[in-house]
Amino acid sequence: MKEIFQGEVFAETANFDRGIRQLMPRYDEILDVLARCTPANAQRILDLGCGTGETSLKILDRCQDAEVIGVDYSRRMLDFARTKINLAGYSYRWTGYEGDFGEWANHNLSLPGEFDVCVSSFAIHHLTDEMKLTLFERIRSSLKPGGVFWNADRVLPESLALKEVYQERREDWAQSQGTSLAALRTKFGTNVSQGYSGPDRFATVYSHLQMLTTAGFTSVAVPWKYYGMAMFGGMVETVEGDG
Repeated sequence: MKEIFQGEVFAETANFDRGIRQLMPRYDEILDVLARCTPANAQRILDLGCGTGETSLKILDRCQDAEVIGVDYSRRMLDFARTKINLAGYSYRWTGYEGDFGEWANHNLSLPGEFDVCVSSFAIHHLTDEMKLTLFERIRSSLKPGGVFWNADRVLPESLALKEVYQERREDWAQSQGTSLAALRTKFGTNVSQGYSGPDRFATVYSHLQMLTTAGFTSVAVPWKYYGMAMFGGMVETVEGDG
């Protein structure tokens, strides 16, 4: 099997956008919620682990005046994203950086300026819990007052019984899309750990909210959850007198 980075999932990048929709129940819905929860007037937005650009596209559609900075350590994913974003007419508002967001979390990768919003989808679960917290702290320190962070991701089942339920729902979803999890796995590559990203390291929603609170977010929320997937995040308190 072809060796791929964690998060690339499929051996062939061209299979990603369709395959991820077959693999993840309500994939478009979770990204729609993420975009809707992003302030439409945001000016600078950071997309961590931007992959093939699906989240960036949702945000660019939503925030008509925003500049989006996409970061991913996969050059082939960035190239794929850049092509799609160019075709959508958003090339002047999107910049892709090849880099490991774990390095950014540890201040070893520089990205220009502060941000109004940070988003991520299906990427952060590749970090250890210790690195998740470090990343959340870095995000918090990089957001302007009133800024928000939203993360769409798979989460750890809260019990063995729920693990079985969540897995059954994923299989049912794949079948409703005309395939099966087994058939989709035949298109996967062999994941190779790179930088700070390793095999799936899921955490519960509760654990994520605790980490966000520890990182200094003054308000945390879970606008969307569906079985083993959730969209959650935190907000930064507006400085007194702003607005």
